[in-house]
Amino acid sequence: MSIALGVLTAALAGQSGPVAEASPEWGLNGTYVATSNGEWAKTNDVFHDEASIRSTWSITTTCSYPGECTGTVHSDFGWDATIYQRSSVWYVKKTVDRWQPCPDGSAGPGLQVFRFYPATADGSGTDPSSTTLMGEDSTTGVSGSCGSSKVLFITMPFKLVKIT
Repeated sequence: MSIALGVLTAALAGQSGPVAEASPEWGLNGTYVATSNGEWAKTNDVFHDEASIRSTWSITTTCSYPGECTGTVHSDFGWDATIYQRSSVWYVKKTVDRWQPCPDGSAGPGLQVFRFYPATADGSGTDPSSTTLMGEDSTTGVSGSCGSSKVLFITMPFKLVKIT
């Protein structure tokens, strides 16, 4: 009885154990260089050179626990998108207007998905403490947007490196 009374007294006096907090180290926060390597691009699963794209991303995230995070990416190309992490893999998804050219001269939208993970120096595995992330940049046209179900699908290697 005296132990229970002591715990109740401590709780009422504001004396309780530490409260768990999310660590800022779990997420991605800062400025990064994002590179999509067009030299190794595939168009509909066939190697085909595309332009390589390099941009700067400002990323802010919060995490409920390791492997489960969400936040925002701001690109110097003028777009913002949600970033989230599931099972230690990061995802950024955004719509690209007028992405898939149509035979009539118009263009349909595409869904661009960046998928990446913290990588070892040689890219052969994962390293949760790494500031270099590797993965894939894939963009898929929307079926029916050009009057047919044939869609354009382009993938290329992706690398994200923290600079600040």
